[in-house]
Amino acid sequence: MPPQAPKRPPKWRQLADEIAAQISEGTYTPGDRLPSVQAQVREGKGATATVHRAYQALEAEGLVRTTQGSGTTVLGSENASPNVLTGAARLERLRRTGQPLAPRETYVSPRSVLRSCADPQIATLLGIDLYDEIVVRSRTFMRDGKPTVLALNLIHARALGPLPELLHEGPTEKFRHDLYAERTGKTITAGPEQSTARFASDNELDEFGIDVPPDVPVPVLVLRTLYSDEDGPLEVWEDILRPGMWHSSTA
Repeated sequence: MPPQAPKRPPKWRQLADEIAAQISEGTYTPGDRLPSVQAQVREGKGATATVHRAYQALEAEGLVRTTQGSGTTVLGSENASPNVLTGAARLERLRRTGQPLAPRETYVSPRSVLRSCADPQIATLLGIDLYDEIVVRSRTFMRDGKPTVLALNLIHARALGPLPELLHEGPTEKFRHDLYAERTGKTITAGPEQSTARFASDNELDEFGIDVPPDVPVPVLVLRTLYSDEDGPLEVWEDILRPGMWHSSTA
């Protein structure tokens, strides 16, 4: 089956990409204010909700900061937004720039294993039986040497057919969703991002470098996105945020 032609990005994404390119080219420099939402609407850039969503995406990607009463300001590398990049925002950055990492960000401890799924919620989301095998890919994102996010990709075993390199710990030649689409002709789409709070496991506390007595509960925020193709659920992406870090709304 030949690969499908890529779909045109939604209007808000096109506007975000246009502004991001202007920032990269120097049309807007650090400290500049972007036109107001209503000014963009008057210029025909889209409806109010479209412009709002584009600005939210740019803020999630660390390019701008919106302050109530002061508008939206372009950031420089020295004052890049401290907001945590989650999976959806990280994929948008990768698509736009080819760079999955934010300024001053690195990642450590990449792992990829085939293991049985003992989590009933994940099994239900992926449409598999409890204890069926899944691919688990994980890494810890760092900013300025401090662990910020534990990222988990819980992937249906059927993805191993077109993507056997999923079991390699290193990065793939292209982002795996793009490779999957090229090899299968099936587009992967994201569901809505969901958030929940729970207590961190001992392993998560170790990854974050947090040393507390065993009886002290430490809350973490977990952001979860389900990715599917036309055959059904394919991947659950979880971002476990370091205690005390807040997540702004993303596009």
